[in-house]
Amino acid sequence: MWDPAKYLDFADLRGRPFFDLTARIGAREPRRVVDLGCGPGNLTAALAQRWPQAALEASDNSPEMVAAARQAGLDAQLLDVRDWTPKPDTDVVISNAVLQWVPEHRELLQRWVRELPAGAWIAIQVPGNFDAPSHALTRRLAASAGWADTLGAIGLRDEGAVDAPTEYAERLARLGCQVDAWETSYTQRLHGENAVLEWITGTALRPIKAALSAHDWQHFRTELAAMLDEAYPPRSDGTTWFEFRRIFVVARTPE
Repeated sequence: MWDPAKYLDFADLRGRPFFDLTARIGAREPRRVVDLGCGPGNLTAALAQRWPQAALEASDNSPEMVAAARQAGLDAQLLDVRDWTPKPDTDVVISNAVLQWVPEHRELLQRWVRELPAGAWIAIQVPGNFDAPSHALTRRLAASAGWADTLGAIGLRDEGAVDAPTEYAERLARLGCQVDAWETSYTQRLHGENAVLEWITGTALRPIKAALSAHDWQHFRTELAAMLDEAYPPRSDGTTWFEFRRIFVVARTPE
């Protein structure tokens, strides 16, 4: 279950990659703009402002996120990204921090290229930090003697969950796309106690929380908090530096 409020705790930092991604989309007057994985809709609203003439299509596979997006005024639909098919007038497709959850997303990208109209734009952003201490320590704790029996089967993502920018670029270029691919590491200054733990609670730790009882979840959090504080030591002013690598791809289908 996604918690929109927890996800929005770091709205500014989570939103920055979205704007870095969409700034590279060159579409001027798209007929339809699609946001796959719209979350609570706070970022999708910016697409309506940029392209007010376009039909705006928003979806997410989380009922909680869709409800929050609808409360924000979006006509969001409940939909798994794997089941999405572009309408004939789809000129822009955006998937921000979604495809890392979809093991077959590489095949999805190829299908979208084939199904979208000529000259359409595809823009994706995925985290590239699965080998960072925040995720490596989570996997280590989940695989430890006290937790492996309960958490061993949930399949936590590792660095193989996403590709390097060059790999995405080559895959899409082979299909005739024009491709702009890059990566950025954001040095983020987080505030408050257990800052890194709170960050990943809204994303990476969701499968673990879902697999544990409330009591065990609190126990797991306590153990992980100590490990994360050692890897990401809080500064004297109570803030914590948290480096976060992200991967971006903007492609245009063959004309």
